Amino acid sequence: MNKTPARQNNANAQRIIAEARRYKQQREKSYREQALKLFPWVCGRCAREFTHKNLSELTVHHKDHNHDNNPADGSNWELLCLYCHDNEHQRYEEHVRYGSTPQESQSETVSTHNPFANLEALLKNKQ
Repeated sequence: MNKTPARQNNANAQRIIAEARRYKQQREKSYREQALKLFPWVCGRCAREFTHKNLSELTVHHKDHNHDNNPADGSNWELLCLYCHDNEHQRYEEHVRYGSTPQESQSETVSTHNPFANLEALLKNKQ
């Protein structure tokens, strides 16, 4: 009678191992795993480097913001740290709401004031 529970435990263990292997294969096919194999583990914006220890802080960003667009060559992906990824999505939300990118809005309101324009003359007057 003791052999039956042992066989059941062995069968359960084999089932769990098979499920784990299937899960691993599915995960490796996911775009995150593909991107981590394609690209160096460096944030594409701030150049922070990642290791296995902090890899969970490195995300895959879809350049066109379409999570269904996952070409196998990775042309729609870039690896970004959590902070840069959040910043990128905030910039995209601003673009959607206000219709311009941060660069466009900055170019429209370029500062023309130069606080040091007359500095040399002021220094000469004090001497």
